[in-house]
Amino acid sequence: MILKNEFEAYLKAKMDENIQGRVNAAMSYSLFAGGKRVRPQLLFAALQDYGADPAVGLPAAAALEMIQTYSLIHDDLPAMDDDDLRRGKPSCHVAFDEATAILAGDGLLTLAFRVLCESPKEKVPELVAAFSDHAGANGMVYGQELDLKAEADPQPTIEKLYTIDQYKTAKLLTLPLLSAAILTDHREDQETMKTIGYDIGIQFQVLDDILDVTQSSEALGKSTSDAENNKMTAVSLLGLEKAKQTVADLEQEINTAIDSLHSDGRALKEWIAFLTNRTY
Repeated sequence: MILKNEFEAYLKAKMDENIQGRVNAAMSYSLFAGGKRVRPQLLFAALQDYGADPAVGLPAAAALEMIQTYSLIHDDLPAMDDDDLRRGKPSCHVAFDEATAILAGDGLLTLAFRVLCESPKEKVPELVAAFSDHAGANGMVYGQELDLKAEADPQPTIEKLYTIDQYKTAKLLTLPLLSAAILTDHREDQETMKTIGYDIGIQFQVLDDILDVTQSSEALGKSTSDAENNKMTAVSLLGLEKAKQTVADLEQEINTAIDSLHSDGRALKEWIAFLTNRTY
């Protein structure tokens, strides 16, 4: 398994290749602010379950974290969620300024595809297509659009919320699983990986909504701003206890789907247990 320190060293090496200006400083500030690295670790776990050397996934894992971090930088901007705290530190636009934060997000997104191209060359076209589909206007970006629209929705429903979560959250959690299948030539598992990724995304966001009302901003390392921004949440629509039951039910569904993969499955299940029981 790839150790956290090995992945962090790889990320730093990629950032050190950039021109060392203010924008790169802002990119690094957010990239190394202490995130959980969920998406890279899902990729490494899936590769391990397939019996592959997780190091083959380092470029894709770095690209995933760069895209995730860019999305958070832009999500925190005043024109979006207007959050001043991220990963326990001032958001990028607070620590630097709005213009630099926008450029930092742009820089991370474009650098992600440059780093992704360091994957085994015969896998690069399929990986680039998958990253574009899941991170772009048909994926996470579309989820951001739906999320902003929902603030003015007079009739919120759980179905509408799950559609937002499917794109805004689940697409970038599906991507590491698909990447593992691509890198190991297990394309027969891609549809199951999409199912698992969707369920992980819904579970992840429902738990985030639970933590938003049960934990402090200090404990979470980010602002608990959903109520202030008039966002529909799983807790507001389902109630706290039903939301908690949803998290537990989804863990069972995810583990059942993992059992149907052409892989060992144990490393992925360990990460699902971590995600289910996280408190931040």
